[in-house]
Amino acid sequence: MSVELFNLEGKVALVTGSTHGLGMAMAKGLGKAGATIVVNGNSSQEKIDKAIETYKAEGIKAVGYKFNVANEAEVQQNIAKIEPEVGPIDILVNNAGIIKRTPLAEMEVEDFKQVIDIDLVSPFIVSKHVVKGMIKRKAGKIINICSMMSELGRNTVGAYASAKGGLVMLTKNMATEWAKHNIQVNGIGPGYFATSQTAPIRVDGHPFNEFIIGRTPAAKWGDPDDLAGAAIFLTAKASDFVNGHILYVDGGILATIGKPSNED
Repeated sequence: MSVELFNLEGKVALVTGSTHGLGMAMAKGLGKAGATIVVNGNSSQEKIDKAIETYKAEGIKAVGYKFNVANEAEVQQNIAKIEPEVGPIDILVNNAGIIKRTPLAEMEVEDFKQVIDIDLVSPFIVSKHVVKGMIKRKAGKIINICSMMSELGRNTVGAYASAKGGLVMLTKNMATEWAKHNIQVNGIGPGYFATSQTAPIRVDGHPFNEFIIGRTPAAKWGDPDDLAGAAIFLTAKASDFVNGHILYVDGGILATIGKPSNED
């Protein structure tokens, strides 16, 4: 099989929320496959600059743009700047997101709306403005970062699960409308990964750590690098006839009901 199927040389990839965590892991994968990474964040320019240094230290071409993905005016202004300054956006990864862990009966409506705005509405906003250039060029790849909570419920994450469930259907509808322009829109649904955010609950003896290891057929947390291959596949020529698909990278959790407590 030709390596050209997975070669991203000359491509420009905008990855939202790519200053750290899983967004950075996926962006690094795309960068090492040859893409120039457009780093996005909204917390501070300093954080974006630090992330760019991290990318460049690994030989990855990277530039940064600070904007709020839920603010359409900011999105439109920055997308308009990226093409003349960096190049046409060939790849979009809608990764930016938040979670608020609050029981639904106790959750403020404004908090629920904020999660929906960032996790569901912002992928629509960013895609809407990026896809116009893709339509003109008759080529493009979009990945929406979904979740196992797109398929399953869990206590205290009702707003997040609602947004991520909606994102699956948004992905399918984007694929439906834009396939005729040679644009492929797919999703990645990460499982539970070993990141700085999960470090406090990944210690031996922590109930959630034991739950995840016991619930996952692979019997471990995922390594963020495990997402790189999925991201490369869904943004490369190899996936040119894959559209509207959600690729779950979860160690097999969604494949099983789980094992009895007395089973090895």
